[in-house]
Amino acid sequence: MVEVERAEGVYIYGPDNKRYFDLISGVSVSSLGHGFKPVIDAAKQQLDTYTHLMVYGEFIQSPQVHLAEYLTGLLPDRLNSVYFVNSGSEAIEGAIKLAKRYSGRTKMFSFNNAYHGSSHGALSLCGNEDFKNSFRPLLPEVYHLELNNFNQLSDIDVNTACVVLETIQAEAGVQIPSKEYLKAMRKKCDETGALLILDEIQTGFGRTGKIFAFLHYDIVPDIVCFAKALGGGLPIGAFAAPKRIMDSFKTNPVLGHITTFGGHPVSPAASLAAIKHINESGIVEQVKAKENLFRKYLNHPKIIEIRGEGLLLAVEVGGFDNVMSIVKKGVDTGFITDWFIFHDSAFRIAPPLNITDSDIKEVCGLIIEALNQI
Repeated sequence: MVEVERAEGVYIYGPDNKRYFDLISGVSVSSLGHGFKPVIDAAKQQLDTYTHLMVYGEFIQSPQVHLAEYLTGLLPDRLNSVYFVNSGSEAIEGAIKLAKRYSGRTKMFSFNNAYHGSSHGALSLCGNEDFKNSFRPLLPEVYHLELNNFNQLSDIDVNTACVVLETIQAEAGVQIPSKEYLKAMRKKCDETGALLILDEIQTGFGRTGKIFAFLHYDIVPDIVCFAKALGGGLPIGAFAAPKRIMDSFKTNPVLGHITTFGGHPVSPAASLAAIKHINESGIVEQVKAKENLFRKYLNHPKIIEIRGEGLLLAVEVGGFDNVMSIVKKGVDTGFITDWFIFHDSAFRIAPPLNITDSDIKEVCGLIIEALNQI
C-alpha cells in the first residue's frame, strides 16, 4: 500500500518523495496523467463561476452544452444526443433503462466475465457468478454469452431489449472480440430490433489508439457509454444515443431518468479540456507506437503473453502468486500496477497516454527487475 503525498504527470509520490510510475491511471481515468494544467485551470474557472444548480432542464448550463456539442462532434452522426451522469455504472444504468423503455422489451444479454459496474443493474450484467452471488436477487431476464461464439448469436431474438458489450473486455484480462464477431453482432441486433450497447468506459478517448475503440471495428452502436477518461480526473459519466431513442425518456413518465449531480458543471468543464487535448494534440496517433515499445522492452522468460490494444495491456505471468509478487515488487522498485477483477494471471499496463518513450523504456526496466526477483 502506497501513501500518496502528491501526483504529477505519470508519477505518484510518497511522503518520502519516492517516485512511482503510475501504470494504472486510476483504472484508465487519468489519461493525461496527474495535475494536467488545462484540466485544472478549466475546473478552477468553473468553480469561480458557479457550481451545482439544477440538472432537470430548468437552466441552460454552458459547460454541459459545450461538452455535449464537442462529444457528439466526435461520435458518428447518429449518436447525436448525450445524457450526463456521475460514473460508468450510472451510464450503464441509464443505457439499459433507455433500451427497455424504447424497445418495450425486457430481455437483456451480456457476456461471460463482463464488468459494467457495481450498482444493482450494472452488477446484474456482470458475467462472473462469484462477484454477484451475495447480492441476489438481481435483475431478471439477464443472460450471458461467450465472446466470439457465433453459435450463440441465435439466442438474441425479437424479445431482446439490448445486448451490452465492452468493446474490449477489460476486467476479463483484456479480451478482444474479432471484427467478424462484432459485425455479426451488429447484424443480428439489426435483424431482431435489439439495441446494441457498447461499454467504452475503459476503452474510450484514445486508450486503444483510436478516439473510441468501436472505430477499430467499423460498426456503430445504438447506445454507447463513457466515463473514466471522459472527466480528465473528475467524476463524470455519459451515454449517447440517437435523439429519437433518447426522447423515450421524455414521456411515460416525464423525467424518465434523473440524477441530481449528473453533469455537475465543474466536471463537464474539466472534461471538455481533457477530451479536446486528447483529440487535438495528436496524442492518440502515438498510442500504437507506445504499445509497440512496451512489447519490445518487456522481453522476459516469465512473460507468457502480452495481450491488448494500444495502452490497455494484460501481461500474462502464469498465476495469481506471480501477479501479486509483481505488484509488491513494483512498489519496491518504483512502479504501480494491479490485477484484473476476473482474470488472476496477468497484471495491468494502462499508463497515461502522454507517457514518453523514455518513460516506457525506464519503467519496462523496472518491471524486468521485478520479474527477476520472483
